[in-house]
Formats: sequence, structure tokens, C-alpha cells
Amino acid sequence: MLLAGIAAVAAGAGLLGGTTASRSRRVGAADVARLNAVLDLYRSVDYECGGGVLYQEVARFAESVYRMLDWSHPTSLTPQLVAAVAAARQVAGWTALDAGRHSDAQRHFVAGERAALAADDGSLTAMIRYSQAKQLQHLRHNRDALATLQLARGQLGSQATPAVKALILGAEAASLASLGNYAAADRALGEASSQFERIHSDREPGWMAFYDRGELLAQYGRVYRDKARQDKKHGSAAVRYVADAIDAFGPGNVRSSVLNEVGLCSALFLADEPEQALDVGRRVLRQTQGISSARVIDRVANLRRDLARHRELPEVAMFARDLAALRARA
Repeated sequence: MLLAGIAAVAAGAGLLGGTTASRSRRVGAADVARLNAVLDLYRSVDYECGGGVLYQEVARFAESVYRMLDWSHPTSLTPQLVAAVAAARQVAGWTALDAGRHSDAQRHFVAGERAALAADDGSLTAMIRYSQAKQLQHLRHNRDALATLQLARGQLGSQATPAVKALILGAEAASLASLGNYAAADRALGEASSQFERIHSDREPGWMAFYDRGELLAQYGRVYRDKARQDKKHGSAAVRYVADAIDAFGPGNVRSSVLNEVGLCSALFLADEPEQALDVGRRVLRQTQGISSARVIDRVANLRRDLARHRELPEVAMFARDLAALRARA
């Protein structure tokens, strides 16, 4: 019902170019504002419910927005309209990634990157490259993810804002830790934290509203989980950072909270706290029933990696079977 309502709003505002009347009218600044407002609605659904419920709807919307470039509009409005096209492609790519539609995600990200570059919007270009890097991280191509993030940061230029810098640096830290470069990961986390403290939300792009302290702490958790896989002395720090991230997330950021519950389960196994890990893990299995995200399912299934040292416990062995069953159903 909610998606139908968003689509109705978009159609009522003339943003779905399916009629001759809509195609013949002139696009103004108010249309671009409405377009961005619809994108904000789609983002809010994605954060709360997962990309699986809306990636097809967002893809159709992004295609319609792209066709608006052919509509009559003032030349002075072109950069804003092209940037809106780029933002729509980013949301389409992100929801496709979350739904496990990786080829569709890549297609949207490439189109969005071209549009953001054409609009000369350095921050949005960086956001799209960040999204590409998150896809590469999910697919465990961390060297490519790191190169993409470093390109994004290197080309930010004068448009860079603290939140965008912190976002990129935190993701860099995660890839560096996955590659075993813990010293560089720690430096990147330190730089990300320094940028985070400089954030003024009223000076950041609207699409950065999701980025909060929980997102930053989640990257600390990722780095320390990788450290704990090599040396379990880091397990307690991993638990602390992920627990703090979960506490810091806003109520609308449901998927990030669930992803970090998965991270907490991993961290507890790595910290040799299997009983607590199982309590969190069982809660996560229940939570997956209320969110449509292939990415979440993949992360939950990957918990088998970190429970290995406790597999001799009957309850852990049973939990491992539950994870295998979840993967089989997905």
C-alpha cells in the first residue's frame, strides 16, 4: 500500500512520463524538488523494509526520471535535473543491490555515475562510487572496493563535506581490515572520526541524512571483527563497538540495525561468548522474517564462518543447521 501511495504521488506530480500531456509540459524547479521528495520516500522504505520490496518500483521511477531530460526545461535547471537523475539511479542501484540483483545494481550505478559527473556534483559522484564499493565489499572484492573508494575520495575536491568524507573513510577502513592492513584501517577510522565531529547536518546533502554515529561505529565494528578473526583479544572491542552502533541507530534505520545485530552475533562468537551469540543469533533469525533484503540473508548465512570454533556445542551445531536452512530457503 505504501509503495502504491508513493507511485500515486509521483504520478500525480507528473513525474512518471507516461502521457503525452506530461511529456509536453515544461519542467521547473518545483518538479525537481518533488522528484527529490519522492526519492526521499523511497529511501525511507528501503531503510525500514529492505530493497527487495521496492527495487522494481524504483527502477521504473528512475527510468521515467531519465526521460525527463528530454522534456522542455530552462538551461539553468539542467544541472539540478541531471543530478536528480543521478540520485534516482543511485537509489535504484542500491535497492537492486539489497535485493541481490547485482547486474541491475551495476547498470544503475554506472548510469548514475555518468549523470553525477555530467552534473558536476562531486559529492553525489562519491556517494555512487561508495555504493559501488559496498557492492564489491559484499561480493568480497575488497581490493577493487578499496580502489573505488580511494578514487571517490581523491576526486571529491572542494565540494567535499565532512559527512561524505567520513562515509568514504569508514568504508575504506573496512576494506583495509579485510585485506589485513590493520594499521592503515586504524588510521582511516581515526580520520573518519575526525571528519564526523565536523559535521553540520544543515550543510550536508539531503541524501546524507541516513549517516549518523551508528554508521560510523558500525565500521569500527567491522574492522575489529576482522582483527578478532586473527587475534581473539580484539573480540571484546568488536562487541562493544557493534553494540554501541545498534544503540546509536535511529528508529527508522531498521535494516542497518539488523545488519549490526548480525555483526554483534559474529563478534560474540569471536569473543568466546557463544551463549550470548546464540541469543542474538536467534533474534536475528526472527528479524529476517520482517525485512526483504538478500544482503541481510547473505550476512546471516555467513555467520557460519565465526561460529566454527564453538561448533562442538550442541546448541551451536543446531544454530549452524538453522543457518543452512535459511540459505536453502532464500
